[in-house]
Amino acid sequence: MAAIGGGAGASPGAAVSRGDRARLAVKLVVGWVALLWLLEIADVLLGNALDRFGVVPRVPAELADVVPASFIHFGFAHVAANTVPLLVLGFLAALGGIRRFLAVVALIVVADGLGVWLISPSGVNTAGVSGVIFGLFGFLLVAGFVERRPLGVLVAVLITAVWGSSILAGLAPTQTGVSWQGHLIGLLSGVAAAFLLARRGRAAQ
Repeated sequence: MAAIGGGAGASPGAAVSRGDRARLAVKLVVGWVALLWLLEIADVLLGNALDRFGVVPRVPAELADVVPASFIHFGFAHVAANTVPLLVLGFLAALGGIRRFLAVVALIVVADGLGVWLISPSGVNTAGVSGVIFGLFGFLLVAGFVERRPLGVLVAVLITAVWGSSILAGLAPTQTGVSWQGHLIGLLSGVAAAFLLARRGRAAQ
C-alpha cells in the first residue's frame, strides 16, 4: 500500500525520501521476481530436482520446506501466472516501508507454509508464490481501513476491481491442480498482518 502521503506541506527532503523508497521498492520486488525465474530455470536444467522443496502435508521432514516452497514453481507457466500480480501487489505493499514489507512477507510465507502442511490433502506436493500473492492482496485490502488512510482505501478498491474475481476463483475448492488451502491461508495471513503491523497517525506516513 502506498503509505507515502505527507500533505501539501511536505518538505523537499521528505519528497526525496519517498522517491528513494519507491525506487528501493521497485528494485526489491523486481529482484524477487527475477530470483523466482532464475530458480525455475535452474529447476528445469536440473530435471525438476528443486520440486522436492515443495511442502508435502504432515510429513515431519517437510517442515524444513515451509519457507523454500514459496520460491519454487512447477514450470514456467506457473511462474508467469504469478509474475504480474507479485510485481504490482509487492510494489504497493513495499511502498508502505521496506522493513514492514519484509515482516509482512515473512509472516505470510511462514503461516502459509505451515497452514498447507497442516490442512492440505496428504501426499500432495505444494509450491509456488501464489499464497504470498493472496496474502499481499489481503494485506492491502485491509491495511488502508485499519490505518484510516484514504490512499490505502483507494488502493484496496483498485486491487479489488482488478484482481477480486481472480482471488475468489482461486479460493474455489473445485479447481484441480490449485492449492485453494494455500490461497485461503495466505489471504487470512495477509489480513492478520494488516492488523498486527498497523501504523496509525504520523507513523503511517
